[in-house]
Formats: sequence, structure tokens, C-alpha cells
Amino acid sequence: MKKISFYLFVGLLAISCKTNKMVYSDPVPKHDRLVIKSEFVNEERIINVWTPPQYEQSTETFPVLYMPDGGIKEDFPHIANTLTTLLEEKKIPPFILVGIENTQRGRDLTGFSEAEYDKQFCPVTDGAKDFRAFIAEELIPEINKKYRTQSKKGIIGESLAGLFVMETFFLKPETFNFYIAMDPSLWWNNQYLTKNADALLTDFPKQDIKLWFAGSSAEDISVSTKSLEKTLQKNAPKNLQWNYSNEPQEKHNTIFRATKEKALIWTLNE
Repeated sequence: MKKISFYLFVGLLAISCKTNKMVYSDPVPKHDRLVIKSEFVNEERIINVWTPPQYEQSTETFPVLYMPDGGIKEDFPHIANTLTTLLEEKKIPPFILVGIENTQRGRDLTGFSEAEYDKQFCPVTDGAKDFRAFIAEELIPEINKKYRTQSKKGIIGESLAGLFVMETFFLKPETFNFYIAMDPSLWWNNQYLTKNADALLTDFPKQDIKLWFAGSSAEDISVSTKSLEKTLQKNAPKNLQWNYSNEPQEKHNTIFRATKEKALIWTLNE
């Protein structure tokens, strides 16, 4: 049974690198669609922007939640609808949601890897640094120009997008104020991020940062998320507020939808 689960996981991973994510039929909420020409990724990117009801009813500014896998046929509608429900239930403050539609997912969401094992899943890789620069230096300024935003901002992702979230947290933590990662692919590059977590955290910025991450029953992932939990228990920076949600009852393809409410409630509230 473990072998069958492993090969199923590998198959899902290979598909996620080569194509966009699984297609869902969530209702598409009212939103804006922007097209940004990026010098960093050398292509046009489609950006979907959802604003909370409070946006039209006031002149206030709002914090922003960014998300890779943010296409209309990806996770954008689901997260926008989830935010709507949580707002109606008064469980979170209002946020603007900015979804980034995928083009080459495996390229954009992975960093360098010297592991031959990784190449069979994502042949075109090491685009995360350019994708991160696109977000930080092109997308965020454009959103700040077009919308009434606060300086507070965060990012959410699962699987390879979760890997990108975690790599940004370790390598460029000052980019966001909060990070949410479900089942991040921390096995990437021989578990480089978790094996070097102590060293990477030594240059942690002085600003207050929040991190919420979760691990499913996927063995290649849970061993890394649990390892990171132990590292943070011992050596988390004082200005880092973090929470690990161990979810052994969830699978890799169920954990995002199963945990997104509690992740958003914990992270988006002060």
C-alpha cells in the first residue's frame, strides 16, 4: 500500500510540474483582471484581484494576500470565496487577494537543485529567484499603485507553491509579513531548506513575521515539515510567531482545502 501511495504521489507531482494544477469548478467571484509585462520572467502574467466588500464601501486601505496558483482555473476562486465566508462570519479582517496565474509552474516555483532525483519531476527549474523578483519589484508596486493597500502583506501556497513560500521565508523573509504553506515540497534539492534552517535563520530580519505551515500524510513531505517544527522549537527567532499543523489524516491532494480556514484565521488576525 505504501508503494502505491508513493507512486500516486510521484504521478501527481510530475503533473503539477509540467502543467497547471488540478482544475476545480468553484464559483468565480467578481474580480479584476490585470496583465503585467514582466522583465524578470520575460513574459506577460495574468493577475486576478479580489477586493472585499468593504473596499467599495469605504476609503480605507487594506492588507494584501498574494498567491501563486492564482488562476481562475486554479485556487483563486476558492480562496476568494473562503475569504468572503470568513469575513461574513467575522473571523478575519478584510484583505485584498492577488492571484498570479501560472504559465510554467515547475520553473517558477522551484529554486536550484543539484539532486538528479528532482529532474524527473521538473525538468525546467530554478526560476524561483526571477519569479520572486517579479512579485517583489514589479507586481507589488503595481498593486500598491492601483489599489488602496497597506504595507502589511503575505503569501499563501501549497505543494510546489508551498515550497516557494518557504524558500522566500528563508531566503528573503523581509518580502512579506506573513507566510502560509500547506504541504510544502521541502524534499526539494535534498531537503536543503530544512537541513540548513538553523543557518538560514541567523540572518532573520528584525521585523515581526508570522509563519503557518502544515504537513499531510505524504511521507516525503511530513518528514521535512516535522524536522522544521523541531528546528523552530529550538531556535525560532524571537520576532517570529509560528504554528505547525500536523495533519496525518489528510493526503497531499486534500490538505489545502481541509486546512485553509484555520490557516487564514490564525495568520490574518493580529
